[in-house]
Amino acid sequence: MSDELQSKSAPDDRAGTGPFDESEANPVRPYIDLGGIKVLPREGLNLRLEVEEQTGRIVAVGLDYADSTLQVQPFAAPRTTGLWGETREQIRQQIRQQGGRVEEREGPLGPELLAEVPVAAGPDAKPGKRLARFVGIDGPRWFLRGVIGGAATGDVEAAAKVEDLFRSLVVVRGGTPMPPRDLIPLKMPAAPGTA
Repeated sequence: MSDELQSKSAPDDRAGTGPFDESEANPVRPYIDLGGIKVLPREGLNLRLEVEEQTGRIVAVGLDYADSTLQVQPFAAPRTTGLWGETREQIRQQIRQQGGRVEEREGPLGPELLAEVPVAAGPDAKPGKRLARFVGIDGPRWFLRGVIGGAATGDVEAAAKVEDLFRSLVVVRGGTPMPPRDLIPLKMPAAPGTA
């Protein structure tokens, strides 16, 4: 495997502007604790947890904001090598196999994929296409993947708001040994007033 696929990919200012490692986050901010991810609440933000039917395990956090969607997943990663290069390659192949189109570009968060994914909404639905931006950040011992849909795939203002939301996230890797690429466990947030 080439070194380029294994090198870490993150903005140079990641430690100061996010997405943050738990050790870098401001401890007094009122984060919503979802286990592997902490989300800073903001006006107009709706949060959804995506659950795997068979296991009941939470597999992704969905954030609806600025007429856009942001789905995020935190993964365990090696200390020295990154996962985003290899993951981009896998996403590119999957989308092409589905008959979609994908291009790599340099975005505000680093290398990202802009994909046109074929979708069919039901038995009588005409096949359509949906735009999605795949973004990823290699942090210390974690990798955060995001899929952006809706207005933020084309509208500059919405994109800036969703990128800011992505950067405000905190990844809680924890000290438990985990194989690279394993999903860092996510959990339901505690009800207000309970610890």
